[in-house]
Amino acid sequence: MADNTGSEMKSGSFMLEKSAKIFVAGHRGLVGSAIVRKLQDQGFTNLVLRTHSELDLTSQSDVESFFATEKPVYVILAAAKVGGIHANNTYPADFIGVNLQIQTNVIHSAYTHGVKKLLFLGSSCIYPKFAPQPIPESALLTGPLEPTNEWYAIAKIAGIKMCQAYRLQHQWDAISGMPTNLYGQNDNFHPENSHVLPALMRRFHEAKANNADEVVVWGSGSPLREFLHVDDLADACVFLMDQYSGFEHVNVGSGVEVTIKELAELVKEVVGFKGKLVWDTTKPDGTPRKLMDSSKLASLGWTPKISLKDGLSQTYEWYLENVVQKKQ
Repeated sequence: MADNTGSEMKSGSFMLEKSAKIFVAGHRGLVGSAIVRKLQDQGFTNLVLRTHSELDLTSQSDVESFFATEKPVYVILAAAKVGGIHANNTYPADFIGVNLQIQTNVIHSAYTHGVKKLLFLGSSCIYPKFAPQPIPESALLTGPLEPTNEWYAIAKIAGIKMCQAYRLQHQWDAISGMPTNLYGQNDNFHPENSHVLPALMRRFHEAKANNADEVVVWGSGSPLREFLHVDDLADACVFLMDQYSGFEHVNVGSGVEVTIKELAELVKEVVGFKGKLVWDTTKPDGTPRKLMDSSKLASLGWTPKISLKDGLSQTYEWYLENVVQKKQ
C-alpha cells in the first residue's frame, strides 16, 4: 500500500545547520527555556526569541508580520496557555481558544513564509481517559478525554492534526512531539496551581524550614506516574528536529514508572526533611497508572539521560537559588 503520509520525506543524519535561524516560541516557559539552553549548548547561534509583550502569538497580523520580517528557517512551537484543573474548569474558552489561535497563526505563517521544518509540542493529556497502559501513539482519538482538561487537550489534538494536514496537502515537514509529565528548572512552584512534583518539593522544603514534624500528602501513594526532566525533553526535541520527519506524532517519555509514595520519599530525601511522611487516605488518588509508550522514539535512537534522583537534586538546587533566595 502506498504511503501518502509523507513519512519518508527525510532520512539520514544531521540536518540542522548551526547557523540556521530558529524561532523558539514560548522561550520563557518550562519547556521553551530548556530548548533554548539545549540549542545554545549545542552551538546554535541564530535563535529568534520574542516575549509575549514583543509578539502576541494570538494576533494573526502580528505573527504574519513577524514571519515576513524574520524569516526563520526552523520553528519549535512550545508556546501554550497552560494551567491546572481549576483553571481549565474556570476558563475553558481561554484554554481552547487561545491555544487554537497560537497554533493556527504560527503553523500557517511558518508554512507560508517558507519555514523548512516545524516541531509542535503537545501533552500526554491528548489521550483518552481510559487509554491502554503504557499509552501508544495509536491510542489518539480512540475514546473520551479526561473531562478536567479536555479544552486544552482538544486544542493540542487540533495542533497535531494541523501538522498532519499541512504535510498531506503541502508536503510540508511539520512534526509533533507529546511529552509526559515534566519537571526541572523554571517549573511552577506556586502553592495553589503547581503540579505534583514541584508541589511536593515546596512542601517538604517549607516543612524543613519550619522544623515541622510531618508532611501530610493526599491519597494512598499507590498511583504510578512517569516523569521526564525538561532538559531530556529539550534533547529529544533537537533530536526529532534533526532525525524525524514522520506523519505520526511521537511520545516523549522516560519509560520509568514511580509510585507517588516512592516519589515523595525521594523528594523528602533530596530536600533533607527529617520528619514523618503521612498519607491522608481519605483523599482521592486519581488515575491509578499513567505511562506513555515511548518505544517509537527509542527505536529512532533516542533515550533519556537524567535519572529521577539526579533530576530532582538539580531541580531542588535551582529552586533554592531562584525561588527561595529571591523571596528573602
